[in-house]
Order: sequence, then structure tokens, then C-alpha cells
Amino acid sequence: MYRVFEALDQLVTIVEEARGLPLSVNCVVPRGDVLELMDDVRDALPSELDDAQDVLDKRDELLGTAQHQAEQTISKADAAAERTVADARAEADRLVDDAREHADQLVAEARAEAERAVAAGRAEYEALVARARTESERMVQAGRESYDRAVDEGLREQARLVSQTGVVQAAHAESARILDDAADEARRQRAECDSYVDDKLAEFEDLLDHTLRTVGKGRTQLRGSFGGVPTPAAAFDYRN
Repeated sequence: MYRVFEALDQLVTIVEEARGLPLSVNCVVPRGDVLELMDDVRDALPSELDDAQDVLDKRDELLGTAQHQAEQTISKADAAAERTVADARAEADRLVDDAREHADQLVAEARAEAERAVAAGRAEYEALVARARTESERMVQAGRESYDRAVDEGLREQARLVSQTGVVQAAHAESARILDDAADEARRQRAECDSYVDDKLAEFEDLLDHTLRTVGKGRTQLRGSFGGVPTPAAAFDYRN
């Protein structure tokens, strides 16, 4: 390696001491001496420099190959990412459709259940009213019949007592008492009938209140399960 620097110093000396050309920055150097010194430099350079140049050339080739492979890998990754995003979007759409279908089914079932409960309540109400009306009419009829029998008995007893000498006043008093008793019995039976009808209507009112609370609780739970989404059943007033 020392010979390399020595030959370079000699080349510099030759150039500096060379005779210049008139009107030019060029000079005349001895070709043979310069070529000989350059051969010395070439021979003195270690072979590792050639190997280093080969390594540099190989490095550029490897870098090109690596860059090409990296670009292919990035392209494949982008394609895979796009497919993954598309698959995820399709799966999300499917899940949303399933959730929407399930929600619609729950709303339909809740509405059907509410309508069934209201229909059952109305049917029960009509049945109770019919039974109460029938019982009321029966009790009123029974009271009338009992009143008529009491009046007939009173009249017969009055006629019998009137026909007996000395007991006319007693007959009038007994007749009045019987008539009063018959009237009291009729009023008592009418009051019992009214009380029975009122009790049945109160039972049906409790049943309707319970049914409405159940329907309201179901609607509240339904709105809480689906983020407060309004349902078709919300427009139905179950108290009408």
C-alpha cells in the first residue's frame, strides 16, 4: 500500500515539473514514466478493492431485488387488506340486516301480544258485563216477584181480616206492615244486585289496569332493547 502513495507522489511531481505549452494550461509529460507509475499503482492496489467493487455491485443488485420484492409484498398486502375490509363490510352488513330482521320480528310479536291481551281484556269485560247484567235482571225479577207475592199475601190477609168483626184495625196495621216489609225486601234485593254489579265491574277494572301495565312494561322494555326505536304499536292507544 506504501507503493501506491509513493507512485502517486511521483505522478504529482512529474505533472508539476512538466513543461507547459505556450498559451495553454496543458503540459507535456513523459508518457512512458506516467504509464509505468500507473502500472505500479494498479499492481500495488490490493485485490480486496476488486472484491469490494464486486460486493458493491452485488449490493446494488440485492437492493434492487429487495425493493422489487418489497413492492410486490406491499401490493399483495394492499390487496389482502382490501379483501379483508370488503369481507368485514359484508359481514357487518349481514349482521345489521340480521339485527334489523330480529328487531322487526320482536316488534311484530310484541304488537301481536299486546293486541291479543287487549282483545282478551275486552272479551273478559264484555263477558263480565253480560253476566252482571243477567244477574242484575234475575235479581230484579226475583225482587219483583217477591214483592208481588208479598202484596198479594197482604191483600188476601187484609181481605180476611176485614171480613172478621172487631179486627179491622189490626188487619189494616198488619197489611201495612206486610207491605212495608215487602218494600224493604225489594229495596234490599235491589241494593244487593247493585253491589254485585259494582263488585264485578271493579274486578274487571283491576284486570284492565293489570293488562295495561303489562303492555306498557313490554313496550318500555322493547324501546330499551333497541335504543328507543319507535314501534308501530306505539301509536295504538290501549285505553280506548
